[in-house]
Amino acid sequence: MRIAVHAFDGITMFHLAAPLLVFGEVGRQGLAAGWGPVVWTRDGRGIRTAEGPRIEDVRGPDAVEDADLVVLPSWPIDLPMTDEPLTARIRAAHARGSRIAGLCLGAFPVVDSGLLDGRGAVTHWGSAGELARRRPEVEVRPAALYVDHGDVLTSAGTASAIDACLHIVRSHLGSAAAATVARSLVVAPHRDGDQAQYIDRPMPQHGGVGHLGPTIDWALAHLDQDLGVDDLAAHARMSRRNFTRRFAEATGTTPARWVLARRLDEARRLLETTAWPVTRIAAACGFTSVVTFRQNFTATYATTPTSYRQRFSASST
Repeated sequence: MRIAVHAFDGITMFHLAAPLLVFGEVGRQGLAAGWGPVVWTRDGRGIRTAEGPRIEDVRGPDAVEDADLVVLPSWPIDLPMTDEPLTARIRAAHARGSRIAGLCLGAFPVVDSGLLDGRGAVTHWGSAGELARRRPEVEVRPAALYVDHGDVLTSAGTASAIDACLHIVRSHLGSAAAATVARSLVVAPHRDGDQAQYIDRPMPQHGGVGHLGPTIDWALAHLDQDLGVDDLAAHARMSRRNFTRRFAEATGTTPARWVLARRLDEARRLLETTAWPVTRIAAACGFTSVVTFRQNFTATYATTPTSYRQRFSASST
């Protein structure tokens, strides 16, 4: 996949590096060919980053013309209106079928292009109000980590750019590939929220979960069993109340939500890597019935287990 990442004078090195690191890791891990992103600027000249170092190995706007994915990883902190040449390039790339991604403040030039009128978007929480005032036609969702419409994606601030880029990897190459990239980069655990997106993320190291580490390992090895709060608390030798509090501190979510997410993670892995029937996968992942499994899977991923398998199974690639 050809990827063009926009840069400008004053861009922070982190914001520019996030998509370069995630997408570049796809190639470094041998997961797919052609995922080497290129950096482009409006005039094809090098730029100076906010931290001082210059970046000279850049291309001009022609990099956008054959890109499958155009990434705008940030925007100047004073949030200037996007000039017409850039918005025209964004619209033209979209019209050619390119996917557009505005990460963090990079949502502003995407929104300025008009591609999200009548749809949802997100940006850094500190600028969400300004984004809403700037383009009332767009529904700003400040609680989201990212909002993906398939053709256009926007993400929240800073580290959410990594979440969004991993999501793009998963949507093109499957959850196993995204998990490989995440493990290689040692990405922080997923932060649950009102608009939580479910992509593969490594679990925290034992040092991050303290005495809960053995219980988490046990739960992951027994997803086919009943894993109610009382069962988990008993394994951890804690009271229900203390366990629930400690678990939320360690993982950022409730035991029930964590267990459901892990069951669905395992279901996706089995759909991708085995020919097991859906009924067997549902049982192996601890769902009480195949109906319950399908309902939870569809509610979370907006697709059925069968459709997911057709798209991401190893035999279909």
